[in-house]
Amino acid sequence: MTLRRRIASLLTGGRRAATDSAPEAVTSRYAPEVDGEPDPGEVVWAWVPYEDDPTRGKDRPVLVLDTDGTGWTGLMLSSQDHDRDAAEEARHGRHWMDVGAGGWDPQGRPSEVRLDRLLHLERDGVRREGAALDRQIFDDVVAAVRGLPR
Repeated sequence: MTLRRRIASLLTGGRRAATDSAPEAVTSRYAPEVDGEPDPGEVVWAWVPYEDDPTRGKDRPVLVLDTDGTGWTGLMLSSQDHDRDAAEEARHGRHWMDVGAGGWDPQGRPSEVRLDRLLHLERDGVRREGAALDRQIFDDVVAAVRGLPR
């Protein structure tokens, strides 16, 4: 376990936190399977630390982009509408994309995915599968992530 992950684990009371990954690591292939295992294209639930205070965070939906040997790479979702403050968000380097509603939100609220904050999820850090994203929306998200200025 890396020092960063060990610190995150200590700060979160042992909960497995998502950690930020390098944006250039985005590779993906749409491959959802209803098998209890997170797959690219699926939305899962995991504890994600806040950027400004990694000792705090919340359990939230995360779109799985890819798998790797120690877990998954993904992007967090939010039911908050960032279109209203898009200019302010972009000024702070935060970029969002609408992905619509899905089975990951029991209230059926539309969601947005944050494109600029790539997360690494530990194998034991995923709580449950939520649903699969539509193939075209998934492809659009991946293209948007790859198109962000670096």
